Amino acid sequence: MYYLKSEQSFDAAHFLADYEGKCRNLHGHRWRVVAEVKGDRLAQDPQHRGMLIDFGELKQLLKDLCDHMDHCLIYETGSMKETTVRAMREENFRMIELPFRPTAENFAKYFFDCLKENGLAVHRIEVYETPGNCAIYEET
Repeated sequence: MYYLKSEQSFDAAHFLADYEGKCRNLHGHRWRVVAEVKGDRLAQDPQHRGMLIDFGELKQLLKDLCDHMDHCLIYETGSMKETTVRAMREENFRMIELPFRPTAENFAKYFFDCLKENGLAVHRIEVYETPGNCAIYEET
């Protein structure tokens, strides 16, 4: 089995609604995303011969996903009053609403699914919320 890894990062704010602790407050992280793809055969076409996938393609897909999340507030649907959301949008804050709580665990599954939808044989996604804290998602 062959494995390739690529990583990207983004800076974004979030909060955990209904959480009893300091993470219930709005705060930010430098999120680090490490994607690992796998395959048992290398390509044979002239352009990709001897490669599992072009590193550039993997890097660009992951970069596009991370760039979309960069420098915004990521929040869960229904976790803020509609008047708050509207006021923040009127102030031109960039916000991304997601149907899940913005935890490292949920981000790991989100990035896994996004890369898989782009045709990659994703093996594992690691999402670092801090340099020492990481959530991992891989399908069994």
